[in-house]
Amino acid sequence: MADTHSKNHDYHLVDPSPWPVVGSVSALVLGIGAVQYFHSENPWIMLIGLAGVLYTMLAWWRDVVREANGGDHTPVVQLHHRYGMILFIASEVMFFVAWFWAYFDASLYPGEAIQATRTELTGGNWPPDGIETFDPWHLPLINTLVLLTSGTTVTWAHHALQHNDREGLKWGLVLTVALGAIFTVFQVFEYQHAAFGFSGHIYGATFFMATGFHGFHVIVGTVFLLVCLLRALAGHFTSQHHFGFEAAAWYWHFVDVVWLFLFVVIYILGAAPGAH
Repeated sequence: MADTHSKNHDYHLVDPSPWPVVGSVSALVLGIGAVQYFHSENPWIMLIGLAGVLYTMLAWWRDVVREANGGDHTPVVQLHHRYGMILFIASEVMFFVAWFWAYFDASLYPGEAIQATRTELTGGNWPPDGIETFDPWHLPLINTLVLLTSGTTVTWAHHALQHNDREGLKWGLVLTVALGAIFTVFQVFEYQHAAFGFSGHIYGATFFMATGFHGFHVIVGTVFLLVCLLRALAGHFTSQHHFGFEAAAWYWHFVDVVWLFLFVVIYILGAAPGAH
């Protein structure tokens, strides 16, 4: 009888889990609460849903980590995880393509875009007349260097792990998390000193949606790498088995590449003449 139930394949059959149902219900509560908050400014339903989503993420990924440490993630399972991460990043690429498309559409046909938003801005120029843009060669350039440097430190950490250099792995992750936090602080400082707002005109809407969602992804990536750092400190990951860290590194490099496009398109090419 024991031989009948023995595992003779490389696939991992997961145990029954409550998290898909809990996560779905929490996401529904979050969505309903967000709509209700927009109309009544009562955030409690939305916050309850958000708490449920965050708890589901914590508990579900904790179970995945236990599966990995228990040897359930065979090479076949890891290959499928890689496919899943590649498809996830591809979906994120298309998400940002939408915001770039909105920006390009408004910048190529500024007269129609400005008229459609019914603002006091005038002219058929891009950026619209009356908009004071950021100088791309000051804080945006510094943020670009910070993010590019973080890409080198996470690569250092990855190579250190592949060569069983635990100290290099830890310090590489520490530096990457610190640089990610610095980037976020600089981005918040930039928003606080912006000479234009989000609402009222198409330039502010496209600028803040594109850069703001990128900033959100930086925060998510920083948390992702912070979890990897905590796992590394706990002795997790080996030179042959570390897809959790590898996925975080992929995600971070994706964030780097998106920022380069944002810096060139929005900050440099989209800057007002006086900002150079």
